[in-house]
Amino acid sequence: MKLGLFMMPIHHHSRDYHQTLAEDIEAIVLADRLGFSEAWVGEHHSSSSEQITSPLLFLAHVLPQTEQIVCGTGVICLPQYHPVVTAGHIALFDNLAKGRFIAGVGPGGLAPDFEVFGVMEADRNAMMIEAIDIMIDLWTTDPPYEFNGEHWQFALRDWVHDDIGLGHMPKPLQQPHPPLAISAMSPYSGSIRFAGSRGYIPISANFIGTWSVKSHWQTYAEAADQAGHAADPEIWRVARNIHVDETDAAAEAFVKRAGASTDHYFHYLFQLFDRGDMKGPFVVNQGDDPAALGHEALRDNFTIHGSPETVAEKVLALRDEVGHFGTLMLTAQDWTDKQRMQRSMRLLAEEVMPTVNAAIGAG
Repeated sequence: MKLGLFMMPIHHHSRDYHQTLAEDIEAIVLADRLGFSEAWVGEHHSSSSEQITSPLLFLAHVLPQTEQIVCGTGVICLPQYHPVVTAGHIALFDNLAKGRFIAGVGPGGLAPDFEVFGVMEADRNAMMIEAIDIMIDLWTTDPPYEFNGEHWQFALRDWVHDDIGLGHMPKPLQQPHPPLAISAMSPYSGSIRFAGSRGYIPISANFIGTWSVKSHWQTYAEAADQAGHAADPEIWRVARNIHVDETDAAAEAFVKRAGASTDHYFHYLFQLFDRGDMKGPFVVNQGDDPAALGHEALRDNFTIHGSPETVAEKVLALRDEVGHFGTLMLTAQDWTDKQRMQRSMRLLAEEVMPTVNAAIGAG
């Protein structure tokens, strides 16, 4: 099992923007040095808690500070941009990254972003699929281009001059294009079904119950089978909040401390779910009453915490429950105790994962 880093990121909204960006960079550089295989960065435009407006721009700054870690966008929200722009940005980044890149894309997930971009009432899943098809066409074919879709229409015919390269779109380094990934947070997600039908990388969110995570692979594999191709669980990424400490008691105290990093993380998310009237998909157990859900239940049930030995046992139990997956993704949190949280990353990479891989016969 590989170890990745998933960074939305979420910081306290009162913190200095420059400082939180510096911490996000430092977290990825540390992950690279610890041997994490991947670092995924999210995109949000209208939240002072989730402040990275362009994961590609941010990761382009991180690239020269890292040596081996693969950069992933988690995710680029496709309905919010013209696909020609997104295709060009992805192709540019893939060349800058020398192929050290996975293009995570999605329909978006933040209500104020939907409002500001005017897609609140749009069929964002349909827009995502149409955008992907346009981008793949631009990456894999040459001009002239003409596309008359439901959401985007464009043509490039009159200004194509092959002798000087005019009218030609940039191509990615990875051929035919970078690996594409789709994230999911709802049980039996339509996004994950679409990913399975196309063979794209599935990513299960960290703030959902294990019953919902399990449904993702079931849905993915079923869609892959119907599309006539094999589904390899090694490509499945499962994200989780994890805190490793010297003892179980110390880890539990840190995670459950009111207002501290983990507590704030889930309090913020709970407020999004509550105010958006969408608590149903995030209940701890299937069939629970969404009205009874509080942020403490999210925090206590969706965080793996304990000593290295305990966390290894819990990771193995998670794998037993949801099924085989290839990459465990640690969710980044606000560094309210920088030294302790960096130590947690080291313990996870250097003690927990070797134990896990030895137990499953991969180490």
